[in-house]
Amino acid sequence: MKMIKVLIVDDSAIMRSILSEILGSDPGIEIIGTAPDVQVARRKIKALNPDVITLDVELPGMDGISFLQKIMQLRPTPVVMISGHTQENSEVALKALEMGAIDVIGKSAINVDLSISGKSDEIREKVKSAANANVAGIRSGQLSADKKPTGQISSSNLTSDKLIFVGASAGGVEAMRQVIGRLPPDCPPLLYTQHMPKEFTGPFAKRLNDGSALQVHEAEDQMQINQGHIYLAPGNAHLSISQRKGSFYCRLDRGDPVNGHRPSVDVLFRSAAQLLGKKAIGVILTGMGKDGAAGLLEMSQAGSFTLGQDKATSLIYGMPRVAMEMGAVSMQASLRRIPEEIMNACRKIDGRSSAKGSEFAEPSKK
Repeated sequence: MKMIKVLIVDDSAIMRSILSEILGSDPGIEIIGTAPDVQVARRKIKALNPDVITLDVELPGMDGISFLQKIMQLRPTPVVMISGHTQENSEVALKALEMGAIDVIGKSAINVDLSISGKSDEIREKVKSAANANVAGIRSGQLSADKKPTGQISSSNLTSDKLIFVGASAGGVEAMRQVIGRLPPDCPPLLYTQHMPKEFTGPFAKRLNDGSALQVHEAEDQMQINQGHIYLAPGNAHLSISQRKGSFYCRLDRGDPVNGHRPSVDVLFRSAAQLLGKKAIGVILTGMGKDGAAGLLEMSQAGSFTLGQDKATSLIYGMPRVAMEMGAVSMQASLRRIPEEIMNACRKIDGRSSAKGSEFAEPSKK
């Protein structure tokens, strides 16, 4: 098994020591160096060629976000950001994820009580996931080629009885920003689960809202679901859907993690399959692991139209790959094509796609 070479960049000696201990305890990870600032980090990146860099948001001399931009421009490498849980740091971490960082670790998850908190496993998994990122796509610019949406899709001939369900993990922050940037303001309701620390989901909803024609909310329990609105699962709570007197509502619960996650994409997709069947549209985007694949299969079996992001445009082709292999995906499409396929599936003609077999989308090989 190939060792994952990790460089830790943090101005705190204590944090460098804790991260070295956590990551170094995994037999598949080798800590090849640490750096207290950008100058040392730059030299060590050139000399040691790490597979993954953990990067503190706040660094002396040059902030982490500026250094991340330099890394992505000059030497694209998977980066996991280390962020404090303040509002300001959350905003910076989200910007980093939009710029190409693979994932973020909140400093609130790193403490001296790791054996009790269980967060050490999560930290190791995030770094190992980053090592599987689509570095070729990062280097070629393919994953960021659509930074500016190409315009809203027409809302003509939309049906009013569809609901859209989306799940994502690593890479989903930028992917979802691109997807909803093209959806029209009268788009059917959309419910969205993203694997993300609880400190970040509120600021993330606000960032999505600022860049979308739709209204984006961090979901609340019993919030009514309306056309033209997006509902993001809050960190640390599962999001599902309920029905009452002909209307649909968000349902939140803090039950056990599913597939190691809370919120879990499977929980969201399964509620769609059970309540809506063919009136639901399921979309699984970039992310590590298998969360959402089984739920998407249930949606497909219930008659829902299901989409999976393709390998070439996924930062991490994990969740979409598992869903594809299970036969849960009606169609696989590039990130650029996904918004159009969502809207095609929402049209009253019920023609599931006008681009099946095109260079952008391919049917599932069931």
